[in-house]
Amino acid sequence: MYARLTIEDGVAELTFDHPPVNAFDSKGWSHLAEVIESVGRNEAARVLLISAEGRGFCAGVDIKELAADSSVITRVNKGCYDTFAAIHDCPIPVISAAHGFVLGGGIGIVGSSDIIFASEDATFGLPEIDRGALGAASHLLRMFPIQKVRRMLYSGEAIDANEAYRLGALEAVVARDALLPTARDLAAKIAEKSPTAVRLAKESLNGIELLDVKRSYRFEQGFTLELYTSPDSLESREAFVEKRDAKFDDKGKGKKS
Repeated sequence: MYARLTIEDGVAELTFDHPPVNAFDSKGWSHLAEVIESVGRNEAARVLLISAEGRGFCAGVDIKELAADSSVITRVNKGCYDTFAAIHDCPIPVISAAHGFVLGGGIGIVGSSDIIFASEDATFGLPEIDRGALGAASHLLRMFPIQKVRRMLYSGEAIDANEAYRLGALEAVVARDALLPTARDLAAKIAEKSPTAVRLAKESLNGIELLDVKRSYRFEQGFTLELYTSPDSLESREAFVEKRDAKFDDKGKGKKS
């Protein structure tokens, strides 16, 4: 199981449930995209709420799958692109309620959403540079200022929920046990509005947004694919799976210790 879906009183709830860390393989990302697209076509759904079970919201892609077969990167890229696009293009508003770690592909999910709530223990980061990859900076740019995004991408450092709120990315930061009730309250309010008005509002907001997040993410993915063909990327993936520090020479040729 990757996630479960319920629809009640106009509120669709998609809950990630893929232990241990809600990191999805290529099939998982494709499945999420299909489910989210189906919600958008369902007239019974007026708003979509995304949350998660377990230790964190989403740890991104399954690095072990990529370490075992680097050719899977094209399917992973497509699955991530389709999932983030399905959220961004979803005809109804999408609310993300994030707790714990929000990493890599998790940033793509929340950054594609209309509204983000977070619990006090939430952290947001793009650790891809330490995994031999790139990605989701386009979606981070929908959340944070460009200099903060650059630091996070270059360093792999995460920021906590309070800092994310200070930078304007979050609607609210609440206690862990208040996260879902808070997000559900807003979802219920939206579900009570005119379905036609809300869908038109979503379409109009997407149309006037200055950043074309899908086009910029596709541009990013080209560099992710290029990096995956390098020795440094292979060394990063192997080091992650083997739980050791990666070693690189000064010519961009990864090498083990």
